[in-house]
Amino acid sequence: MTTTARLDGFFPYRLAVAAEAFSRSLMAVYGRRYGLSREEWRLLFLLAGVEEMTSLELGQRTTLDKVQVSRAAQRLEDKGLITRAVAPLDRRLRLYSCTEEGRALFSEILPQVDASAEQILKAMPRDDREALQRGLAALLRSIDHLTETGFDPTD
Repeated sequence: MTTTARLDGFFPYRLAVAAEAFSRSLMAVYGRRYGLSREEWRLLFLLAGVEEMTSLELGQRTTLDKVQVSRAAQRLEDKGLITRAVAPLDRRLRLYSCTEEGRALFSEILPQVDASAEQILKAMPRDDREALQRGLAALLRSIDHLTETGFDPTD
C-alpha cells in the first residue's frame, strides 16, 4: 500500500480535509465580499455574542495560537470592529470586545454564511447529513470523555 493510499484512508486526515474544504467554501462569503480572513471571522464570530473575552479564551475557543489571535485582533481593531485592552487582574492577558460596528457587520454576514453552509449540507442526502451530525457529536463526546478520564495517548 502506498503512503498516499494510507493517508487517504487515515480518518484524522480525511476529517481535516473535509473541514478545510467546508471552511474554504464559507470563506467566499466573509472573505471575498467583506475582506475578512478566516482568523478574523472566527474572532468576530465569538466576540459578537459576548460582552468580552480574554486572549486565552479566544485561543482556546478558536484553535488559533497566540500569534494568530493577536494578528487577527490587530486587523479587526484597525478596521474598528473590535477593541482590546489589558486585563486589569492579569496584565499578560488582553480583553477583547466587539464594537457596535463589528456586531452590525457580523449580523449582516452571518445569515449569508449560514445560507452557504446550509446549501452545502442540503446537497447531501438527508440520512447522510443526520449521520454526520450524530457522528460528529459522538466523536466530540468520546474525546471529552477520554480527556476527563485522563487519557494519555502515549501510554
